[in-house]
Amino acid sequence: MPFEPSDKLQTPIEYLKGVGPMRAKMLRSQVNISTFGDLLFFYPFRYEDKSNRKKINEIIDEENVLVQGKIIDYEVIGIGRKKRLVAYLEDDTGSMELVWFRSIAWIRKILSNAQEVQVYGKATYFNRKFSITHPELEKIGEETKTDEVPLFPIYPSTEMLKAKHVNAKTVAKLMAELLQQITAQDVVENLPLNIIQELNLLPRLTALQQIHFPESDEMLHAARERLKFEELFIDQMNICKLKLNKSKTPGHHFEIVGEYFNDFYKNDLPFDLTDDQKQVLKEIRLDTKTGFQMNRLLQGDVGSGKTIVALLSMLLAKDNQFQACLLAPTEILAQQHYQGIKKLLYAQDLSMALLTGSVSTKDRKPILAALQNGELDIIVGTHAILEPKVIFNNLGLCIIDEQHRFGVAQRARMWAKNTTPPHILVMTATPIPRTLAMTTYGDLEVSIIKKLPPGRKPIRTVHRKDNKRSEVMHFIKTEVEKGHQVYIVYPLIEESEKLDYENLEQGYELVTTYFPSHTYQVAMVHGRQSLEEREHNMQGFVKGHAQILVATTVIEVGVDVPNASVMIIESAERFGLSQLHQLRGRVGRGAAASYCILMTGHKLSKDGKERISTMVNHSSGFEISQKDLELRGPGNMHGTKQSGLLDYKLANIIEDSHLMSQAREMALHVLQQDSELQKPENAPLQRFLSVNKNSTNWLEIS
Repeated sequence: MPFEPSDKLQTPIEYLKGVGPMRAKMLRSQVNISTFGDLLFFYPFRYEDKSNRKKINEIIDEENVLVQGKIIDYEVIGIGRKKRLVAYLEDDTGSMELVWFRSIAWIRKILSNAQEVQVYGKATYFNRKFSITHPELEKIGEETKTDEVPLFPIYPSTEMLKAKHVNAKTVAKLMAELLQQITAQDVVENLPLNIIQELNLLPRLTALQQIHFPESDEMLHAARERLKFEELFIDQMNICKLKLNKSKTPGHHFEIVGEYFNDFYKNDLPFDLTDDQKQVLKEIRLDTKTGFQMNRLLQGDVGSGKTIVALLSMLLAKDNQFQACLLAPTEILAQQHYQGIKKLLYAQDLSMALLTGSVSTKDRKPILAALQNGELDIIVGTHAILEPKVIFNNLGLCIIDEQHRFGVAQRARMWAKNTTPPHILVMTATPIPRTLAMTTYGDLEVSIIKKLPPGRKPIRTVHRKDNKRSEVMHFIKTEVEKGHQVYIVYPLIEESEKLDYENLEQGYELVTTYFPSHTYQVAMVHGRQSLEEREHNMQGFVKGHAQILVATTVIEVGVDVPNASVMIIESAERFGLSQLHQLRGRVGRGAAASYCILMTGHKLSKDGKERISTMVNHSSGFEISQKDLELRGPGNMHGTKQSGLLDYKLANIIEDSHLMSQAREMALHVLQQDSELQKPENAPLQRFLSVNKNSTNWLEIS
């Protein structure tokens, strides 16, 4: 809950009429409500239309209705888990049943003291009679400030609260009591008046009153729009402020494009750059010559050519007498980057090294010494580079690949590797939807490589169920006989790790029955193998000794085998869309036609079917990432749930993308006109942000 300059909103919740010490303890532990303010910003998650009052003979099946009548009898039926309380409600047009499976003793006590009641819930028709299961029940004559509300608020709850009879009705009563005490002095306006007028937004207090007890659908919509915009706008003010501050952080001045860059570009570049790659290099060049630190996100699809952009950026650093490093999340990917870059730079007088966790102490010492005394120009590695013992002579550029796999604190350590922070280029092969980029990565400049380099052939993706396995194996055999190689990937989920490894081993045995060892070479790679065994098996596949690689998702990123033409993903329904797309990107890197086969069982969930259909029908990573965002929600993508970002109470960056764009545009406009918020019209905003300056932990490097 955002802080407010009001003592009243900081009042402990037990001092609200109707709460008391016991309920206060429950509210604190169950729904994190400790103060009046916490309750005020505890929004309903849905509403029930209580204007739909009907007689029993007017009820329609499967509709929510409000019915008034007399309890003529009730009884407890069954025992144990099958026990239920059935009450019989009657009005002048007929009778119906009310059924409860929980809180039977409490409901029984209410019924014993009541005859005339009002009930609300979904009516269903069964055995020629209507019934409502777990209806809201209210004795006629009970006083409540919520009786006349047409749209009744339903608040988030827990089983514990319900068991202690703190239900939606209870919370609504508490909210009505609170709103009687709250004034505009307690809920100060936090948006500039000109924005409120321009967007025709409700005043803040009115919006809060209407979101809890809306007078109509129209007022509810207006209240939600106001409060959603507020969340997004305050968020964007923080992000855009950080972005503007970053643009003023002193950085190394890359003044020239010199002989290393030019010589490689003219003589050793293995292919012509695409227009997108040239544009990204231009943006990096402009960033690094300003004298301020570059913080740029480079996003591009699998195989779009980000690595060559990274290499040319490192040569730019060398031309200006600076060292460069490339940070990768896995040893396999670091090894591949190192070998690939070393091969490309064969004609350049440059010193390079690879530093990973598996580099021995003996081999590590000369690398660290050369790095510290400036003899080493480029270092490629894993988290090992982040260790305090790794000291640079003059680090000017840090490139972070598959950046969402590094924690915020880990990435921030790279800032301390030079007195003046190095330029930062973070790369991702998982394209980020625009609305997510405006939040999670909103403080970074964004570059995009959309077009794939010439020669990359589209990958044909198909869905096959288990009963077609023999056909799939026959297809693999035809591809292997053409001299091509095949990946077969199994899921590895933490919760079922043991079972997954069993499936992997069974899968390996099944593959070897189709491809016996006297004719074929089948390699297996997974996380439980020793590093040496895993590397040996992987290299066997990379060098073409093994035709088939059976693996877990350890090969999701970084394995580049141009001769591999088939990717088979087992239990594909268990993978997320971004992961499926990453795996598919391991093939299609050579001249041959390539295929991705999604294997599943017969029973698929609705989401599972949608993911498989998306993969079969779409090849663009940008389209897939947007669908992934819609299916999974922003909180589960790129670790944002864990990092605390996107924790909105009302706004949804998928459904409210129009508000997101509007909020960002407004925030940038305000800051460009008044970066320190000193103008009188921005006083409410300045006061609110200063009070809340520590409530959000914004990333230094996203």
